[in-house]
Amino acid sequence: MRTSDLRIPVALLDIRFSRSGGPGGQNVNKVETKVEIRFRLAEADWIPARARERLAGLHAGKINQEGELVVSSSRFRSQGRNLQDCLSKLREMILAASRPPKRRIPTRPTGASRAVRKRHKKHRSERKTSRRWRGDWD
Repeated sequence: MRTSDLRIPVALLDIRFSRSGGPGGQNVNKVETKVEIRFRLAEADWIPARARERLAGLHAGKINQEGELVVSSSRFRSQGRNLQDCLSKLREMILAASRPPKRRIPTRPTGASRAVRKRHKKHRSERKTSRRWRGDWD
């Protein structure tokens, strides 16, 4: 999915404003600049199904008990800039979830690491052998 293909329907999002703990000086106690976007992830048909599943796995800590994905921002002093920040965070989260994960290419241990392992095993073996009791007949 390309950035230009992704359209976030703002009308379907639950946007809430509250007093921010971030920057704002004296206004911080008076103006509601913090923005919180919520929507039910399972019902978000504007996100491809595979991306929704992956989004749920990648950002499980941002999903509440009602199944809503919660994204918030209080970076800026203005409500409008925080709203744009929230929408860009959401866009990035969706785009990251729509990209397939990279496949892990299994690698073999290097020759040096195998040699170190063998040396370590030999050392432990000798240590344990030296602890054994060898009767008087040897």
